[in-house]
Amino acid sequence: MDDLRNKYIDLIAGASDEGALEDLRVQAVGKKGEISLKMRELGKMTPEERQTAGPALNALKDEINAALAAKKAGLADAALNERLKGEWLDVTLPTRAMRQGTIHPISQVTEEITAIFADMGFAVAEGPQIDTDWYNFDALNIPGHHPARAEMDTFYMHRAEGDDRPPHVLRTHTSPVQIRYMEKHGAPCRIIAPGRVYRADYDQTHTPMFNQVEGLAIDKDISMANLKWVLEEFFSAFFEIDGIKTRFRASHFPFTEPSAEVDIQCSWVDGQLKIGEGDGWLEVLGSGMVHPKVLAAAGVDPNEWQGFAFGMGIDRIAMLKYGIPDLRAFFDSDLRWLRHYGFASLDVPTLHGGLSR
Repeated sequence: MDDLRNKYIDLIAGASDEGALEDLRVQAVGKKGEISLKMRELGKMTPEERQTAGPALNALKDEINAALAAKKAGLADAALNERLKGEWLDVTLPTRAMRQGTIHPISQVTEEITAIFADMGFAVAEGPQIDTDWYNFDALNIPGHHPARAEMDTFYMHRAEGDDRPPHVLRTHTSPVQIRYMEKHGAPCRIIAPGRVYRADYDQTHTPMFNQVEGLAIDKDISMANLKWVLEEFFSAFFEIDGIKTRFRASHFPFTEPSAEVDIQCSWVDGQLKIGEGDGWLEVLGSGMVHPKVLAAAGVDPNEWQGFAFGMGIDRIAMLKYGIPDLRAFFDSDLRWLRHYGFASLDVPTLHGGLSR
């Protein structure tokens, strides 16, 4: 055993690369290696001989394996040092130019909307994107036969057969947030609820997932006149044009009564849309006075409180303000598009400093 030990310790010390080291490992402790063969001979020995030879062979095997591992680590360190010498780099040289990241237009416009309504006293409320159909439909006075509740328009979550829990949906609007907020905080309240919503639709102006913001104001003496003032103030601040005219057209929504579609003044010149001028009109949102049944569903007494609500697509008004022609591009993850339409990462929208720069 001493001869084997001295032989392989010397050979391992003199190995010049990992290939030679692997050959030595196979010769010494491989399945047919010298030390492995010696260990197979233990079965032919007497019990007394095995008591002496067994521990000695195990110790020899461990010593050879340790020597192999140490030599392998030494060869790796030497190879790394040689590589570092050849790949030397002057760290005092100027760095390569790096592209600065930009803020997505949806994030930018959401911050702009939040800043404007915060100035008018509106807080931001959030809620789950997966909600029960009670919050998404029933509490908002949307009847069971309404087309919006059909599976061709709404994404329903899968339920196992026999599951008696209420159906869950990917929310089709952020109105459920209004119900949850009034349940928790009651009235009076003044909030906006921005967030992702989902509907089964896809074309140049619709995607299955898009972004929406809804507003809610509840108090004892709120009217459509308050709604009109809030929206006109918002449009003037958002488009950064004073005196944008609005037009309210009678409409119908299950959750508001009376209900109105809201148009803003615009013109088309050589195929280019201009907001705040001309004699044309562009529909931008839906609104109305909150239906008494909606207030009651949220635990607010409709005989004591009243208020208005409105909702608009964040993607849509971003397209209008920044001249983005196709809604689908918002979700393509195209860095070239984002560099063109994106915003400086450190410019936070504020009313006094300017919403967009």
